[in-house]
Amino acid sequence: MSFLKKATALLCLAAVAGTCMFSYSSVLMPSDTSEVYAASDDGNDDWLHAEGSKLYDMNGNQVWLTGANWFGLNCTENVPHGLYARDVDDMVSEIADHGINIIRFPISTELLMSWMEGKPQPVSSVQASYSPPKDEVNEDGSITPAGKYGNINREFVLEDGKTLKNSMEIFDVIMQKCKKYGVKALVDVHSPASHNSGHNYNLWYYEPTADDCDGMATNHLTGDPITWDDWKDSITWLAEKYANDDTILAYDLKNEPHGKRMYAGSECPANMAKWDDSTDKNNWKYSAEECAKSILKVNPNALILIEGIEQSPRFDRGADWNTPDVFQPAAGQEKWYGAWWGGNLRGVKTLPVLPESTQIMYSPHDYGKSVYAQSWFEKDFTEQTLLDDYWYDTWAYINEEDIAPLLIGEWGGHMDAGDNQKWMELLRDYMVKKHINHTFWCINPNSGDTGGLMDSSFQKWDEEKYALFEKSLWKSASGKFIGLDHKTALGENGLSTADFYKSGEGSNINGGKGSSSSNAVTPVIPSAKPTDKPSATPVPPTPGFDPTDKPDSQLPSSNPTSGADKPSGPSGIVYGDVNGDGKVDITDISVMSLALVDKKEFESDQKKRCDVDGDGEAGLTDLASIKQFVSKVILSLGPNI
Repeated sequence: MSFLKKATALLCLAAVAGTCMFSYSSVLMPSDTSEVYAASDDGNDDWLHAEGSKLYDMNGNQVWLTGANWFGLNCTENVPHGLYARDVDDMVSEIADHGINIIRFPISTELLMSWMEGKPQPVSSVQASYSPPKDEVNEDGSITPAGKYGNINREFVLEDGKTLKNSMEIFDVIMQKCKKYGVKALVDVHSPASHNSGHNYNLWYYEPTADDCDGMATNHLTGDPITWDDWKDSITWLAEKYANDDTILAYDLKNEPHGKRMYAGSECPANMAKWDDSTDKNNWKYSAEECAKSILKVNPNALILIEGIEQSPRFDRGADWNTPDVFQPAAGQEKWYGAWWGGNLRGVKTLPVLPESTQIMYSPHDYGKSVYAQSWFEKDFTEQTLLDDYWYDTWAYINEEDIAPLLIGEWGGHMDAGDNQKWMELLRDYMVKKHINHTFWCINPNSGDTGGLMDSSFQKWDEEKYALFEKSLWKSASGKFIGLDHKTALGENGLSTADFYKSGEGSNINGGKGSSSSNAVTPVIPSAKPTDKPSATPVPPTPGFDPTDKPDSQLPSSNPTSGADKPSGPSGIVYGDVNGDGKVDITDISVMSLALVDKKEFESDQKKRCDVDGDGEAGLTDLASIKQFVSKVILSLGPNI
């Protein structure tokens, strides 16, 4: 492993084929949701970072993202589907109880822009009421209690009990429900326009040479084109809005960039996603890098997910991005590699995205025969043939060669008792064995070519499909689901991250290998490297992030508040004060992160303030220490601590 990788360890399809609408008139009675969420973990301490192919929390504990997709925010309804039939509190609590520790929420740039511009679009296909909205005294003196006749999604309506809130307000409620039940969120920019089939569009912005741009990349209310800047600025806006709320841990910059070279012309078409070293807007590597830098500037703790493209040239056969494809080529004459939409990450090998960042993950999509009969299924396929024919060179090498973590953003399909189910089981077992993060497609039943984990009423789970999926979820040795929140347990019978590591139990991380000594890691400090290898000497379970969990002898006399304590050194140097405002807070992390990514030189005085370990340089180990100070993992900064 390179020195850089060692140093960074220290830093903390088939989408909707068509929306099926169901008639469901029952009024559901959810559990009481009127409580304030103060009991939920709001410490903003659940951020994650990468070291090699694994993810760690800010205490250096290894974690595993095992979740599912819940679509609808990308569609014209502007809300996750199913909430016309189900109360959101009931829905999210049941998702948590089923062990899903992160939900991937597809969304459109159009909807994000409406929020950013202060004109949130309305939602449709939601049942919400609270009738009467308050206790009513009847003529005979009796009282009709609030909510007696209608009590579903009550937090989606205003005080009158019936006027629906807008899409941004409802999204915020859903995020609070995730927080309440220990579920994390991953926001995926699924399409430019709000469109139930918007995933079919190749690019992430309006490209006039694309035949479908006027339907897929224009605001469906105003007709305005959705530009490259609109895409970047709107997802950055959401990242800044939630920068101090770790409910949203990650941002998937664009669902399934794709496009084929086709058979004519002498130049790569502008309406095709490519991966090269140019600054062309349709160069997904360049665009993803610019968008990632924009997000990390406002939230340096966010994980950034980069999907692949569809086709890439066979450079070994003299092809490049301008080379036309060959129609039905003879064996050995192929000029291009094919893949699933968003599945081709071959470009990472030579042109990785922000390789010095600890926040980058790659997120291919992979499907079976129920979506399309690819060539690698034209045999009695096995895990090994799938690796040889497609998986390894397309995306699996990124994990195997310890380049970066993977998250399979979409996988799933119909239970056919045949090849499609066989593929699902093979991919599931490979992801578990290799500890690859993933989000199943999908919770919704209304995905035409895959189906979902729930039935058409959004009330019951498909037990056969869930049984297949459940084996891929993060569980303790005793079978409890493990969440990604340090304090709030995942659902009714799950565990928080801190409780899991305190328990001393093993888990199915790395295919079930390991124990409390291999899973527990001491908090990250500049001289320590997180590891999941068994230790000869048992390591005590790592405490949770809250410093009050430390033994009394280790507690400071008073806990510092980020930015309040100034770790001053000689001549009044405030170590860690990167931007020179006299305090140390998340702004300093952002400024230093971007400077290191852009390889900018620090000014003399600034370099002194950044050099918290006293080695004469301002680098990644210094940034790691500043992150820990702001997060209260360590209580002082400077070369003499």
